Amino acid sequence: MSQRLSVFPQLAWGWMVAVLSLTAAAAPPDVPAITNAAAPPNVVVFYTDDHGYADLGIQGVVTDIRTPHTDALARSGVRMLHGYSTAPQCVPSRAGLLTGRFQSRFGLEDNGSSLAGFNQQTTLAQRLSAAGYATAQFGKWHLGPNEEIPRHGFRHVFAQNANRPFIANVTADGTDRPLGLLANSHYHVDGCSLAAASIIRRYRDQPFFLYVAYRAPHVPLDAPSQYLDRFPGEMPERRRQALAMIAAVDEGVGLITRTLAELGLTDKTLIFYIADNGAPLKIHKLDEPGGGPGWDGSLNDPLNGEKGMLAEGGIHVPFLVSWPGTIPAADAYPHPVSTLDVAATATACAGVQVASGELDGVNLVPFLQGKVAAPPHASLTWRWGAQAAIREGDWKLLRGGSREYLYNLATDLGETNNLAAAHPAVATRLRGQLRQWTAGLTPPGLAVAAMSPVWDRYFDHYLDGQRISPTDGPVPSDSVASATTRGWLARGGSLRVVEGVLHFDTNPQAANRQAGFLARAGIEVPAGSRVRLVFQCPAGGSGQVAFRLAGDKDFQLDRRVAFQVAPRADWQTVELELPASGDVIHLRVHLPGQQARIRSMVAITPDRSTIPLW
Repeated sequence: MSQRLSVFPQLAWGWMVAVLSLTAAAAPPDVPAITNAAAPPNVVVFYTDDHGYADLGIQGVVTDIRTPHTDALARSGVRMLHGYSTAPQCVPSRAGLLTGRFQSRFGLEDNGSSLAGFNQQTTLAQRLSAAGYATAQFGKWHLGPNEEIPRHGFRHVFAQNANRPFIANVTADGTDRPLGLLANSHYHVDGCSLAAASIIRRYRDQPFFLYVAYRAPHVPLDAPSQYLDRFPGEMPERRRQALAMIAAVDEGVGLITRTLAELGLTDKTLIFYIADNGAPLKIHKLDEPGGGPGWDGSLNDPLNGEKGMLAEGGIHVPFLVSWPGTIPAADAYPHPVSTLDVAATATACAGVQVASGELDGVNLVPFLQGKVAAPPHASLTWRWGAQAAIREGDWKLLRGGSREYLYNLATDLGETNNLAAAHPAVATRLRGQLRQWTAGLTPPGLAVAAMSPVWDRYFDHYLDGQRISPTDGPVPSDSVASATTRGWLARGGSLRVVEGVLHFDTNPQAANRQAGFLARAGIEVPAGSRVRLVFQCPAGGSGQVAFRLAGDKDFQLDRRVAFQVAPRADWQTVELELPASGDVIHLRVHLPGQQARIRSMVAITPDRSTIPLW
């Protein structure tokens, strides 16, 4: 099958539909049918990745975006003016969505947290599967090894989130296969869309739950030409890539909604479209070459802040709900809602019994039908590392370390006017509510860590008016990643970039170079990859690359690869295989001596594609 079905040519789709129609009756008999008199709805959750609030046409914020199918979905339902994720980061936000519980209740605070608590939770997929739903996951998982997705309630797995082999137990045309690596044959966004449409056809006669978690527009930016060509003209290349990747998502929304319509399932399907968190701007939105780490090209306008902050730009996201015939179409819903409401809504509509207090969200349907005029939530609350926040009506209290901000979002959605001093009683009341709520988290407290210098820098720039210029050097700390270092941190030394080369110099007081190292978190390198490092290190000796997997709380002794460095002044190259059983999310590079220079560092995936690390 052609790899370029992503623009969905009519002839190609005619052939595809014919094939899928022949296989649609292949639904296995071991998924029990639901016989309720009032048939429960199908549930589809579109979950985009690092997708800023501005980047849907229906939002009316920017004019360069093209999302006609998603805009049509919004017009068939309701656009949430104030839709929120539970975290400004991938892993915790996904855990909150899929469990319907705030993730810090079970110890999943951030991307580096242990997944042990999550593994003990009952997911929405498990609840719906027990009620007779066919369940399927597509795209990015990021909650442990992809091989373990079925244990969390998903019968079908199509975990394609890049253009390389991926874990799946079903093909793009809906055919079952043993769980294992499946060769890539489509652009990853298109592959997920094709597979989801196939599952809809296969289970047309029984309820299904599809979790369509596109890895878009998250880096690496990798849109193919047929999408890039839709956005000609002068613009930052990273912006063009983001627009193209979101256009691919939009085509998937169009394919899936058309498939529902063809099968007469539109009015029988509850659809959510939500982003996991806001876009990473890296403060300056630098249009760095390549599609690797940095700004992903998406925009959070008119919100302040970005991914990694509990400011609006980090957690206030695109959020749509559609169920024609049950939820009346409306322009927008004005009250705050949360991704925690997805599980509560879906289980209530499916008739699934859930113990009181087991889920943290609410069933949104009566509110969206106008049967309940009050807001769904008296307040929404967040905690992420050193940050915590609460929104009650139009008031929002935001804490970052010892800093505290109070905003009236009705008049100041961009969070530019701190009213804490002007309204101390409001700040005190909200702080008390936030403190009481965080006492029930694991671990308890308003914060679980001190503010790191990097987040101090972000708060300086976005919330305190201390604008950071692109020409400003890194904050003077050995643990700060700046936009120029592309996410790399220096531990036990200083870090700078000179003509594209990463320079590390150990602190003078360090006894040896092994006391310092370079580190970078927030990456996604698949199992079986190799790392190629081009470096200059005049001192010879032992070096090593250590790595941490998704779900690892700390670096473990068996997750490191040692190598020898020749004592010479010219450039050297070393290529190392990482013995990783899952996705690598964090790297540390140790080089001997007092100085090291890195010219290039890439991960080479099992299918020989490369992921730039420097």
